[in-house]
Amino acid sequence: MTIRKIILLAVFTATMLTGCFTSSTSGGALGENRRQMFLVSEQEMNEAAAKAYVETLSGARKKGALNIDPVMTKRVQDVAKRLIAQVGAFREDALKWKWEVNVIDENTINAWCMPGGRIVVYSGIIKNLSLTNGELAAVMGHEIAHALREHSREQASTDMLKNVGIFAVSQAAGLGDLATGAMNMAAQYTISLPFSRSHEREADHIGTELMARAGYDPKEAVNVWVKMSQKSGGSVPEILSTHPSSQSRIADLREVAAKLEPVYQQAKK
Repeated sequence: MTIRKIILLAVFTATMLTGCFTSSTSGGALGENRRQMFLVSEQEMNEAAAKAYVETLSGARKKGALNIDPVMTKRVQDVAKRLIAQVGAFREDALKWKWEVNVIDENTINAWCMPGGRIVVYSGIIKNLSLTNGELAAVMGHEIAHALREHSREQASTDMLKNVGIFAVSQAAGLGDLATGAMNMAAQYTISLPFSRSHEREADHIGTELMARAGYDPKEAVNVWVKMSQKSGGSVPEILSTHPSSQSRIADLREVAAKLEPVYQQAKK
């Protein structure tokens, strides 16, 4: 079979088996909406994420690093609560997710939100960047946006389709084998692998709208990424992996913040 035929078969089979093209979110005030391709099921990704989350918290607890600062933990959870209250603007079902918010005491500039609303913020990002509540909302809003848009599930699906040889073999072995492989690989896409630049841009936009709807000044989204760029110096923090260049990203966020000013003003009333 030629490579062309294999590719066409893979695309056709994936589409027919999964009905995988869908739009998972509403567009919000900025109209951030598009069709997405999912080969990995939502259940598979959520189950893998839940397992990875428990393991992450367990490891932090054993090291005495889980929620050891009650003031910081409450602050993070309070900001998260305001953001979570606004997720219905993008997808109603997310209001019913079993949200969890924890802080790990580790000197790393990072935070993430797994599928299903499982959040971790590292103390290092708060301390090293001296984040205000609004800037913290920008960071968390960005990570929540990744979960709302199901970027980890989409990226895992895209990578599966790109790997034509493995995909074709998996199809020959049967859908069960494919599902098992998806289950095993899902966890790495929730934490380990960086998102694409297009995903990061989407998360910037949706996350900034989330914070504006929650009553945080969207201009603080610009501030946090300026701080992030300055702090990184010659190296790139994990949270900045594959992000657009600092200059283009900050310019984009300034435009987004200006567009969201009416949303922010309405939220303050």
